[in-house]
Amino acid sequence: MAIGSRSGSSADMLVVGLGNPGDDYARTRHNAGRWVVDELVRRHGGRLRRARRQQALVCELRLAERRVAVAAPITWMNESGRAVGPLVRRFRIRDLSNLVVVHDELDLPVGRLKVKTGGGIAGHKGLRSIRAHLRSDAFTRVRIGVGRPDATPTGGDYVLKRPGRVERAGLEATVERAADAIEHFLDHGLEPTMNRFNAP
Repeated sequence: MAIGSRSGSSADMLVVGLGNPGDDYARTRHNAGRWVVDELVRRHGGRLRRARRQQALVCELRLAERRVAVAAPITWMNESGRAVGPLVRRFRIRDLSNLVVVHDELDLPVGRLKVKTGGGIAGHKGLRSIRAHLRSDAFTRVRIGVGRPDATPTGGDYVLKRPGRVERAGLEATVERAADAIEHFLDHGLEPTMNRFNAP
């Protein structure tokens, strides 16, 4: 259920879907995190609205009797921390495990997702920016597998392209599972969510 937004309101969880702004990037692999935010907003009848101070599109929802803010930065991917830092402060997220960052992951095949807290960033520039702005990597990640290119394209070129029809179907199914995982996390906590959703 969507709820009204108040300046300075707190949230039990902040979900941030990473991606690049603009129609040219909307359906690329790199925007898989943003797709999950869109799915959560769709499921729960919300609407993303621009929050200028946080450089993001934001919607506040009530899920499992908890206040959940979902957001999509409107910065470039490699500047995601410029949005996430102010969002964390706005919604008073003191325990960073309740900041859930959803992003594309080259090291997982299409169809896989992985939930984890902390750890390395595997060269992901969006995560690097968030870590720099928060001065911590203790946030939760939901990693959406996009696979690696077979041959010539670099990882950067690959993630900025749109997936083909078959791959897209696999990604869309993973996006739905990622939204399920976030809802499960709210109800059951991190460890049960990892056990349920990290299996191949």
